[in-house]
Amino acid sequence: MKSPLQRSLAADLPAEFELGPVDSRLQLFNATFDALTQAQTVDAVFELLWKGRRGWLSTVNVSTLTQMREQPWLQSYADRALMVVADGQPIVWCASLFGGKLPERIAGIDLLEALCARAETDGVGVYFLGGTSSVVHGAASEMRRRHPKLHIDSSDGYFAANSALSRIRQIRSSRAGLVFVGMGTPLQEKFIEEYFDQSGTGIAIGVGGSFDVIAGLRFRAPRWTARFGLEWLVRLVQEPRRLLWRYVRSNSVFCLLLVRTIASRLKPH
Repeated sequence: MKSPLQRSLAADLPAEFELGPVDSRLQLFNATFDALTQAQTVDAVFELLWKGRRGWLSTVNVSTLTQMREQPWLQSYADRALMVVADGQPIVWCASLFGGKLPERIAGIDLLEALCARAETDGVGVYFLGGTSSVVHGAASEMRRRHPKLHIDSSDGYFAANSALSRIRQIRSSRAGLVFVGMGTPLQEKFIEEYFDQSGTGIAIGVGGSFDVIAGLRFRAPRWTARFGLEWLVRLVQEPRRLLWRYVRSNSVFCLLLVRTIASRLKPH
């Protein structure tokens, strides 16, 4: 007997679909964000699942936003997402400059945890893909500890191109409604875009290095750092070689864009 999720995913897509909780969308530079809280995002994801809508959710931070400007395919990926949420405090702060408001920052790892909690309650299977075998299985084990009734499968993200389809077959056979891909941007977006149609899943979400944190390999920045937009600094201390140039470049570009925006508003017309 099929579960409600399996029946809904097999159903024809509705000709028209409106995401109930969304009051407005905000265009900020080259990205269009959904003005959602984390709780509303979780509700919206499951509304989409039950209505049989398939696709991906994009979490966009400052680094992703600047990469989108340089890589048209990544821009297109975000433009075609079912939802785009702000995973960066600076983006939330400057929303008023663009005539709107984003209620809060939605961190990928927090969204993952909230969605898994809801998936346990609603009987929806999830799949973790990414990281080394020990990392992803460690993250899956920890999530099972937190949510004992959650159905979760996992596999690592280190595989040759000719093995990608075997991962897709594993995802498909798991019948997961939600797939979390933790390969970092832009690799996770490339994977989702290329293989989503074959995966059979409902909604896919790129979650960056979340599995490392859940498995205990990296520590999460204290909550107070998020209020001041300093979580990036904590990550930089842990991975300086990988992140230093990325942050210098993306933050510089973002600040330059902000200065230009403010200057254009102050310029007499």
